[in-house]
Amino acid sequence: MRTVIPIANARNLLHQASYNNHTSSSLSSPVFRLAAGSLQRNVHHALCFHPRPLSIFWIVRADKPQRIQSARATKDDQLPLERGGQKDLGGVGAEEATLLGENSGIISACFVGLLTGLCVVLFNNAVHEIRDICWDGIPSRGASWLRELPHEKMWMRIILIPTCGGLIVSLLNIFQTTFLDEGDSADRLKAVMKPILKGVAAAVTLGTGNSLGPEGPSVEIGASVAKGIGSLFDRNAQRKLSLKAAGSAAGISSGFNAAVAGCFFAVESVLWPSPAESSLSLTNTTSTVILSAVIASVVSEIGLGSEPAFTVPDYDFRSATELPLYLLLGIFCGLVSLSFSSCTSWMMMTTNKIQNTFSIPKPVFPILGGFTVGLIALLYPEILYWGFENVDTLLETRPFVKGLSVDLLLQLIAVKIVATSFCRACGLVGGYYAPSLFIGAATGMAYGKIFGSFIPQFNSIFHISGMEVASPQAYGLVGMAATLAGVCQVPLTSVLLLFELTHDYRIVLPLLGAVGLSSWITSRSLKKKDDSENDFSKKKENENHNKFETKELLVSEAMRREYVSVVMSTMLMEVVALMLENNQSCVLIVDDDNLLIGLLTLENIQDFCKLSQQTNKIPQELIVSELCSLKNDMCRFPQTVTPEMSLYSAEVIMNMYGVTHLPVISEDQKAFPVGILDRESINLACRALETREHLVWFSTLNNTTT
Repeated sequence: MRTVIPIANARNLLHQASYNNHTSSSLSSPVFRLAAGSLQRNVHHALCFHPRPLSIFWIVRADKPQRIQSARATKDDQLPLERGGQKDLGGVGAEEATLLGENSGIISACFVGLLTGLCVVLFNNAVHEIRDICWDGIPSRGASWLRELPHEKMWMRIILIPTCGGLIVSLLNIFQTTFLDEGDSADRLKAVMKPILKGVAAAVTLGTGNSLGPEGPSVEIGASVAKGIGSLFDRNAQRKLSLKAAGSAAGISSGFNAAVAGCFFAVESVLWPSPAESSLSLTNTTSTVILSAVIASVVSEIGLGSEPAFTVPDYDFRSATELPLYLLLGIFCGLVSLSFSSCTSWMMMTTNKIQNTFSIPKPVFPILGGFTVGLIALLYPEILYWGFENVDTLLETRPFVKGLSVDLLLQLIAVKIVATSFCRACGLVGGYYAPSLFIGAATGMAYGKIFGSFIPQFNSIFHISGMEVASPQAYGLVGMAATLAGVCQVPLTSVLLLFELTHDYRIVLPLLGAVGLSSWITSRSLKKKDDSENDFSKKKENENHNKFETKELLVSEAMRREYVSVVMSTMLMEVVALMLENNQSCVLIVDDDNLLIGLLTLENIQDFCKLSQQTNKIPQELIVSELCSLKNDMCRFPQTVTPEMSLYSAEVIMNMYGVTHLPVISEDQKAFPVGILDRESINLACRALETREHLVWFSTLNNTTT
């Protein structure tokens, strides 16, 4: 018969194990994070059932000799917090404590909305100031005005400004890597400085005209504010998801001055994709999101003005017979969105491969990205980020600016996709919302102009009555929403954003049709791609972690520092014996200088044996070099990662090349192995991060109640 272990007893155990027996430095070390993952099952039993007095043992290794710490919970160790089966919270009853917890969530959401609104206002003002300084008088006219200037006067400026932006972003990345990631600064300082540095990098990226958008950084600002508010005022770990949603809603609301769209963005991007982690009711979660979005939108309206993000053009809808044309536009926008996503993935893979193949330093790529944007802008200045003035130019709402031809609009679609994808792949900081709206506006305007000239000719030949076509601006607006929904997979947000800006019910029906088709096309294509290429990684990701966690961790925090290396003359029998002895399914092949040559897995050896049997070629010597000579692709230099890369980037490389192991090489001395990364270690690190946060919360709660 199993007996119940009191919750307070288990919490006391976790408190003693995490804080009394360890210093704060050991808690924050990467090794403890890995050790905490193996502790997760014991934590689960500690909070549920156990047949006898509970003991937890683990090994702590932080570059010191191995030692074993243990903590034992007995009846005498129980915290003096149990009275009649309820916790004594300083005279506050259970109902009052519950009410206080709910109110603290609402108050935290209000703070999140207020601070996010202020930060986004500061961020946008910084972008505008940098743009005014760099371009000196041109910003008020829009980037298309650069077409009217003689190139011999402006070409150097057009190239150098985005390039200098990339240079500053590289310097900020070097500063972060040197002083924050590898330095001895406190965890709280790192948590504060990293979002600030990223916000500054985004402001520089956009202010110098590189082809990205401000909405992604605005959402990250909101998420960072929510994380900080949660750690300071609301330590309930189960409410983190609600605050993250509130911060994301505040970021979009303040960026577009559209509170309703911000609320639905939080639902589509944060709440729906996430597992049911929060014990709060849907009503409470929705309340926090709405309050945060409204407050952020009000602050943004005060700081940035009440004007919409872009000027809504005059448009009309002629008849219901146009609806098939809008549905067809949705299909085209879906294909364009799919091209955009595929181009971004290909660009990221290519830059990663170039970096690994030619050992190009990482800080070079943002400079290269800015330089490339400058070169493209010589011919197509509209691709430069210029707020939403360029969208106004496409929609032909700017005075004294003539509209663009269909040929130029089609060229801008392709060029903007390439420029944005390359900026993202090179490490420049920004989002996809503004580029998606630009591409959608160009697609819709080109589509509307083509059919606007084709349908009248068609009617004159076949004499079809009632077939009228609206102005190209109407198709431009619908194309913006459809492309945004396809690229970012936020169909409801796209519909409500355009409706909130136009205040016109007539646009809702065409919007719903086009957005639904565009989102359906991209979602099905992406799902097929994920199922065919990333089935294993997707299953692990859904069970144990998401991409937000892998972005927070570095390869150095998850890699295995103990690995097996062999040389070309090593016997294959010895290789297999080493694998069994060290419980590893792969070994690294190195030369006499201990530099990496290749990666050899147990599966490679099995394939070697099968191939030898099928070809009736018995190897003369069963050594590693014989295997490599028979099957060269086994011993070629593998894809590698470095300790300072994010786990998310490492997973992208794994999924890209269909591998489960990646050698980790030194940043300073290329091809010198320092560890190995596999799927299991990534899974363990993500679980350990989540478990550690819960342990810290338990300990903090004990400190506050005692």
